[in-house]
Amino acid sequence: MPEVKAVYIHIENVVASATLNQKVDLNAVVKGFPGVEYRPEQFPGLVFRLKRPKTATLIFNSGKMVCTGAKSEKEARRAVAKVVKELKNGGIIIIGKPELKIQNIVASASLGGRIDLETATYSLGKTMYEPEQFPGLIYRMDDPKVVILLFASGKLVCTGAKKEQDVYDAVHKLHKILEEQNLLFYE
Repeated sequence: MPEVKAVYIHIENVVASATLNQKVDLNAVVKGFPGVEYRPEQFPGLVFRLKRPKTATLIFNSGKMVCTGAKSEKEARRAVAKVVKELKNGGIIIIGKPELKIQNIVASASLGGRIDLETATYSLGKTMYEPEQFPGLIYRMDDPKVVILLFASGKLVCTGAKKEQDVYDAVHKLHKILEEQNLLFYE
């Protein structure tokens, strides 16, 4: 029996929304931070980029924010806190603390073996697989509630998770199902 390869999981992007529960004067932000991107005629939000952690945070005049690019929940929280701190240091008055919510976590993974997608379509249930349209099988898992794009190479993309733990649980659960049904082949 060939050796079972380790499952490799990598968080690619964490999207978090935050609200300051107050209005923000975006023109004042532009004056204090010449590096921000703000073209109100094209898009109503201002883009505030950080080098560490490497993220981009959209800020709207409603006080709502969306942070993308973080590699963990913790990093997303740190990025939003840092943006708020920089705004305050730049003279923007912010009263409360931002209320933050993780909206989506996207991760890539490798199961270490090849997958028979045709057979997997029938045994997994809640799948879509049309190889003429897209080379991956789309699998909607109920618990945890995520969507997994599964490729014949054994690589996958997991999206829709609200907690990092959901990503790990989903990938390990899928790995176990594929193993039990002999749908994972190791070279």
